Amino acid sequence: MCATIIYMSLPALDSALLLKVAIAYALALPTGWERFKHDRSAGLRTFPLVSMASCAYMLVASQAAPDVASQSRILVGVMTGIGFIGGGSILKEGTSVHGTATAASLWNMGAIGVSVSYGNYWLAALLCVINYLSLLFLTPLEGKIRRDSDA
Repeated sequence: MCATIIYMSLPALDSALLLKVAIAYALALPTGWERFKHDRSAGLRTFPLVSMASCAYMLVASQAAPDVASQSRILVGVMTGIGFIGGGSILKEGTSVHGTATAASLWNMGAIGVSVSYGNYWLAALLCVINYLSLLFLTPLEGKIRRDSDA
């Protein structure tokens, strides 16, 4: 009886919103996997969560604040917060700095989530592919360039 009352009082699930959150989460998985495989400071859990959360914040913003100016202020807050998270992934050891690609990728996950929330799936997919391929191919290239310059 009690469970029926609770169930009946829940708002109807909006499948379009659920789908957007799921897409934002899924698009971040390849980059999260790549960072996890290389034992980076953020990985398989962090990237999808950042993308999903940024999508959810903007979905809420579009419902709560239908005017563009209010949504823009919320977007600025979301991107600033993600920048703060990314800053935590940057590590300084002596004269070298590590984690800037991870930080930039986290920030990109925010852009992916926001793009999905506004229905710009093609842009979100493009950002996902470029981010993943940049990490996949440019990281080894950087290492090769460094080794060649040291020789």
